[in-house]
Amino acid sequence: MRRTAMSDAKGVLSVPSVLIKNGTVITMDPARRVVEHCNILVEDDRIRAVGDGDDDGDDAVASQDPQVIDASGYVVIPGLIQTHVHLCQALFRGMSDDMELLDWLRLRTWPLEAAHDEESVYYSALLGIAELLRGGTTCVVDMETVNHTESAFRAIVQSGIRAVSGKVMMDWGDDLPEALRETGEASLAASVELADKWDGSANGRLRYAFTPRFAVSCGDRLLREVGAIAGQRGAYIHTHSSENRGEIEIVQAERGARNVIYLDQVGMLGPRTILAHCVHLDQAELDTLKRTGTHVAHCPSVNLKLASGIALVPEMLEMGINVSLGADGAGGNNNLDQFVEMRMAALIHKPRLGPMAMPALTVLEMATLRGAAALGMEDEIGSIEPGKKADIVLLDLRKPHASPGACVDPVSRVVYSAHSSDVVMTMVDGQVVYGDGRLANIDERDVLDKCDEAIVRLARRAGLMR
Repeated sequence: MRRTAMSDAKGVLSVPSVLIKNGTVITMDPARRVVEHCNILVEDDRIRAVGDGDDDGDDAVASQDPQVIDASGYVVIPGLIQTHVHLCQALFRGMSDDMELLDWLRLRTWPLEAAHDEESVYYSALLGIAELLRGGTTCVVDMETVNHTESAFRAIVQSGIRAVSGKVMMDWGDDLPEALRETGEASLAASVELADKWDGSANGRLRYAFTPRFAVSCGDRLLREVGAIAGQRGAYIHTHSSENRGEIEIVQAERGARNVIYLDQVGMLGPRTILAHCVHLDQAELDTLKRTGTHVAHCPSVNLKLASGIALVPEMLEMGINVSLGADGAGGNNNLDQFVEMRMAALIHKPRLGPMAMPALTVLEMATLRGAAALGMEDEIGSIEPGKKADIVLLDLRKPHASPGACVDPVSRVVYSAHSSDVVMTMVDGQVVYGDGRLANIDERDVLDKCDEAIVRLARRAGLMR
């Protein structure tokens, strides 16, 4: 990334006006324009103007005397949005490979989450965010663990990422470690307190969501009260649903209905709810998602790795159900790379439905605009348009794995060829949070060292090593 202006010691541009000049911009605007030699004027935290190189984005540029980022030869895309991650699990990468979901939870993930302390949650979140920002993800929907949620919030605020996040809620089931077991009343009280304190922090970059884990570990009363409280507050709900056949069987036996139908019965569904996975749905459940306006977060890589299955994403999209993308947690997926998720989402449905089942543009929409719509932020993020937040990513695709670029659709290059390592700049809220090979607000060396120390500490507490 080439700059023609000074930056402060942390690499964050120090004046409110920035010109990203001469890039090939995939705008994702209503016309889905791709504009070559395009300039983007950023003022404070918003995009002021988008114009071609002939007019420098009109007279607004000349009047601002902006700092300049030379994007010649780069592809510029909206910041990527992941609608399902677990920052608290970044520390668990590689600790539970080759397992199915329920064993993965009971034998590895829950014991490790129970072992977390304030410092380990903080550094786990920073580790995950470092990977996300380096890979062009500017906004996430995050589900934390039961304890130490404020440590993750501090990491989110510090790092500069945009996030919707919440404390996980768990009050049901015989397999929960004692440190994760709550009463419904205590879980609700703690969640409301966190929402009151943190919602809207960091210029609105952090928003609170109520995040009951799933019906297997949440009692009926807790879920009903979450639905009621979230509705009263206008808050988002984020939970897992229908990821695994064994999970579905448990819910059917205990609650008398399949997941989506049951969640609708207890008042959990609606346009402010995001359900992660939705791998195994029947027609009645699909119809319920459509009727309620509930959003789905598709996590293709982790659904394959945990042998959960392949969601009916093309069918959901055809019905008008909004489906976005997420990597889930690094404890299950092993990475948080939205470029991997885009490519995987494009490929896995083609053998069943044909080569046009998931075109590249549809997948990029899922990674940007559909993620924004899931958050009710389609007027704020998800595309490069005047008036929207300046969440912008620069890609250097002049590399063997993405070349030649001449005559090739830039959208296809991004979805099918690009790697997260191609990201050269990530901007959130008009601030360069990753550029020139380093993160502006995270000391990576310190994070890596602290995470190595922390996982040994947690694994010993969890009884997974001596």
